[in-house]
Order: sequence, then structure tokens, then C-alpha cells
Amino acid sequence: MLILVPKNTNRLQYTLDFIFGTLLNVNFKVTTDVASFRDFEGPKMSYGPNPLWDEPFLKSTGLLFERDIYEQEIKPFDFQDIKGIFPVYNNRSLLPFDVFSAVFYLITRYEEYLPQVRDQFGRFTPESSCLYQMGVLDKPIVDIWVMELAKRLHLEEGMSKRTYAFQPTYDIDAAWAYLHKGFFRTFGAYARDLISGDWEEIGRRNRVIFKHQRDPFDSFDFQFQLQEEFHLKPIYFIHCGDYDTNDKSISIRQEAFRTLIKRIGDYADVGIHPSFSSYLNPVRLQKEVERLSSVLNREVTKSRQHFLRMTLPRSYQRLIELDIHDDYTMGYASQVGFRAGTASSFLFFDLESDTPTSLHVHPFAVMDGTLKDYLKLSVSESYNTILKVVDEVRKVKGTFIYLTHNETLGGGKRWAGWPDMYRKILENCQ
Repeated sequence: MLILVPKNTNRLQYTLDFIFGTLLNVNFKVTTDVASFRDFEGPKMSYGPNPLWDEPFLKSTGLLFERDIYEQEIKPFDFQDIKGIFPVYNNRSLLPFDVFSAVFYLITRYEEYLPQVRDQFGRFTPESSCLYQMGVLDKPIVDIWVMELAKRLHLEEGMSKRTYAFQPTYDIDAAWAYLHKGFFRTFGAYARDLISGDWEEIGRRNRVIFKHQRDPFDSFDFQFQLQEEFHLKPIYFIHCGDYDTNDKSISIRQEAFRTLIKRIGDYADVGIHPSFSSYLNPVRLQKEVERLSSVLNREVTKSRQHFLRMTLPRSYQRLIELDIHDDYTMGYASQVGFRAGTASSFLFFDLESDTPTSLHVHPFAVMDGTLKDYLKLSVSESYNTILKVVDEVRKVKGTFIYLTHNETLGGGKRWAGWPDMYRKILENCQ
């Protein structure tokens, strides 16, 4: 495919690489030479303000030929059974909107660079996103748009080579609820329970500490059993930060924790789960990555932020500086859906420097805590919600990334019924 443009830019090349290279599996070349474009006998199209003659043409709104970052006029409109943004008014255009600019706007998270109200943890909220406001956050709208473009360019064959995939991921915020906390933390917990008169919690803690009951967070044997049964290749993100208000992990100096990390590393890929306190703190972040690497005795190249706490572009810039290659934070804590509008991984494009980077972003669609804590769904409602998202991902042959925790799969207290539900998810998502 030869694509004629008025000028090539980093923004444009990045977008075309994602659409034609990643999603459509089509070889393409960009040219600004009208003569060579006219003489080319293979499939071709033009993108710009006006068509050259009668070739397939997409009208541009100009976003991909700019370098500055400023408020965009989105103008959502109905397009078939979904929505479109960046509308154009030209009967010759293949689509009634600038799909290249629309895709770029969403996967670069352009709107997250603009001033907005953030939540109490400094996170960009789904309510601030154009996809939420349009009512299509639950759709991989980017993939849907590109499928429609492929039809109009007769490039369906490339996208047909894509296959649906399921990627389970586990965040290990705290490996145990009661065990291996050290004397002072355990003594403090007993004192707190005594003061509040929580005898049930004291009894539960006693039974676990004296080996009469399994620790409710210790679901690792169950996870390993599922991995073998369903032939899973999960990714674990392990918290290695210091103890703090929002960081309750086991000390990395605890031998039982180090042994567990090594055991997990024998079964699965392991990435860092940067602590709440390491947010935008490169010194702390580096220390945590080095801790995990030293235990595993190998390089750590994957990451997902604790509390999903992320600010663009700085959070990703810090990861790149530490040679992290893949990040799995791209999703929301309070809503189910596709934060970047896609069920496919993509390279992070740094809008500030106007440059694509080496960091692969892997968007997840559902987190266990979102369903229970934010949306207040029952176990059966959560299951049905997950299946709806899986169905959307299957339609576009994307990757469904599910985020769960060892605490959830322990099935204790408020997570009763979730281990069985997770097994049903695996039966349906594979």
C-alpha cells in the first residue's frame, strides 16, 4: 500500500505503523512525491486536505501535521452502530471522519496531557475521557474503526490473520494477610483489634499464625494449579516497596517472600508493581526494580503501577529510563473498559517530545476491584460483565487482559465466591 501525504511527520508515521502494521498486517510506504504516486500500479490511497484524482482518499483534519498540544474540538457523531470523532465534510473521503487523527488522539492519550480534574490519588478519571462521555468506553472503538477502514480499502485479509488472546495478570500487593509481617506489624495489628474489640479478627489471625488455617491471601497453589490446568502464561506484578500508608507489602528482606517470588518466577513472567510512594520518584522506583531483579536474578522489563497511579508522560518516561519495555497500567480503577480505545498493544508516543518510544503499552479492560469495590456488583453480575467485555475483544481479535489479585483468589471475607467465578472465567475466556 502506497500512501500519499502532503508531508510526513512523526505523528503520522506512528499512526500508520499502528493501523497498517500492527492491526492490518499490511506492508505500506508513505510518499510525498505525486509523480511516483501517480505511476504506482499497486494498491494506494491519499491522505490530506484534498484527493489527487479518483484514488481512495481520507480527508485530514490537520492534527497529525502539527506538533503542539492543545485542546481539540472532538465533535462526536453517530457512525453506523458506534460513534466517530474528528468529522470531515467531503463526499470523496472513505470515512466521514479523520480516522487517523481519531486513532492517534486515543492511543497517545492526548486528552491526558490537557488540564483536567484528577481523583484523590492523582489519577486521570474515566469521567474526564471522551469515550466515557460518548458512552463507548466499553467498546474497543479504535479496532472497530480500523476494521471498517479495512473493508473500504479491501484489506480484510490482513486483519483476518489476527487472533484473539487471553492474558491473565496478577498484582501481588501483599502476599499474606497475617503471616510474615514481622513482630512490630503483627503486634500492632493485635493491639488495634483489641482496642476495637474485633475478637473475630483476633481469632482468625491466631488460627493462621498457629497454622490451623490457611492465610486468606495465600492463593498461590490455586493459581499454579489453574495455570497447569488451563495452560496459562500469566504475568505477575510484585510490590517491592517500603511499608507506608498505601503500601502494605511484605518486606523484601523476608525470606519467605523471597522464596515465593522465586517460585512464581519459575512458573510465570514477573514484573515490578511500583509502590504508591514511588510515584514519579525515580530513586525509589529504581530501588524497587533492583530489589526484584536481585531476587529473581534476572532483568525486570515489565511493570504495572500500584493503584494504577500514572501521569503522562512522566510515569512512562521514568520506566523507559529503567529499561522497562512493557507496561500494563493502561486501564481505569473505577470503570470497566478500554482507556485507550483499543484491545491491542501499542508503542507509547511521547507527545511532549513528539517521538515514538520503545515502551509497549498493554491495555487491560477489567480489574476485580473495579467490579466489586467501585461498581458494587455481585459475583454473578461481575461474571456477566466480564463476558460482555470478552465478547467485544473477540469480535476485533484483540487481547483480553484481566487484572486480579492473590487476595481475591483466596476467597476470604468479601471475596467469597470469586475463586469459583475465576475458574469459570478461564473456561470461557480461553
